[in-house]
Amino acid sequence: MPKRLLLIAFHFPPLQGSTGVHRSLAFARYLGEHGWEVTVLTATPGAYPRQSLENNALMPPGVRVVRALALDTQRHLSLFGRYPRALATPDRWRSWIFAGVRAGRELLREWSPTAIFSTYPIPSAHEIALRLARESGLPWIADFRDPMGQDSYPPDDRLRAAFWSLERRVLEQCAAVTVTTEGTAELYRQRYPAFPSGQVRVIPNGFDEQSFPPLPESAAGPARAAGPVCFLHSGNLYPYERNPQHFFRAIAELKAEGQLDAARARFDFRGGGFVDRYQPELASLGITDLVRLLPGLPYREALREMHDSDVLMLFQAANCNRQIPAKVYEYLYVGRPVVGFTDPAGDTGRLLRELGIDAIAPLDEIAAIKQLIVQSMARAQDGSARVPSRAEVMRYSRAGATSRLASLLDDVVSAGSAPDRQGAARP
Repeated sequence: MPKRLLLIAFHFPPLQGSTGVHRSLAFARYLGEHGWEVTVLTATPGAYPRQSLENNALMPPGVRVVRALALDTQRHLSLFGRYPRALATPDRWRSWIFAGVRAGRELLREWSPTAIFSTYPIPSAHEIALRLARESGLPWIADFRDPMGQDSYPPDDRLRAAFWSLERRVLEQCAAVTVTTEGTAELYRQRYPAFPSGQVRVIPNGFDEQSFPPLPESAAGPARAAGPVCFLHSGNLYPYERNPQHFFRAIAELKAEGQLDAARARFDFRGGGFVDRYQPELASLGITDLVRLLPGLPYREALREMHDSDVLMLFQAANCNRQIPAKVYEYLYVGRPVVGFTDPAGDTGRLLRELGIDAIAPLDEIAAIKQLIVQSMARAQDGSARVPSRAEVMRYSRAGATSRLASLLDDVVSAGSAPDRQGAARP
């Protein structure tokens, strides 16, 4: 019998600006090497707030992609900026649930998949998979990546309750759960003791070599040219999880103390969003000559920019200690010095320390941030920053991660149909 996987993912090309795209892409690309035929069920492109047609070139050949109509309630169904909250629960793409289930049913009939896999952080993907798994009895793996149920996220009480409800229903139905860090895995094992602990598996994020432009084999990177040290943060910023405001204040203090000016360093934030929020703050602090908020780039161009920068910056608040941004693995692969503005005790801080990177400061401690900036500038100039070798970071390749998923898929298919755990998965 052929092994066929129905992969349900909102994050897929031509979506621009989400690292989740590359997790879904890698699974679709590399599962074929393990005997799995993949069909991707995703959303119509108009659902994406930002898209780049160039990202379509990343799609693996031979993988069938089925797109179900999805509307963004905020953009497509609002009147004068207002819309019923029911149309945006559990997320703004709720309309995708109905179209996705309908398209999934057709695939169940005509293609006869062996298993179902869905990936968060758009909750609707799990809702679609939940309904299809109940109807078909197929084994289903729910990829949470990071925790869905949280005490203070989303901020809206109704949405937060919807997240918790869906999480419980998922754990009652799915055959296995995958997450990206050991911290999240332990959280789910403790939260749902009735769920088999061995079926909560860690499949970390990583990098996909096929997505990168050609890079030198050496991790040393390009020789540093004369001029300011170029710091880069590539990717999204979030006021809740990756708030750079303390960092901006640290820059302002260093400038006022005479330790920093535009001739010594430049801090670029590429495609981070929230420009309307942060640009006035930069102006009020008087650091627009040092900090630039730049628009996004196509993925391969963004990777090349990482490689050509002097220092790569990570931002992660302590409220995300059980998460590791996918961006960190791309940073490691391009072979440039990495500094982490994050809690040293969190999963991201532990990963950096395991690789011998000690350039870490809490995101909300201005004094520590200042010290790390000055230290990182000096290390960039004299070449003393710790950069893990290519061999050290290869264990984080997405091809290797996909082999773990393939093994888990084989296990759940061998175990038989979807479990019946009604009422068992209660925190």
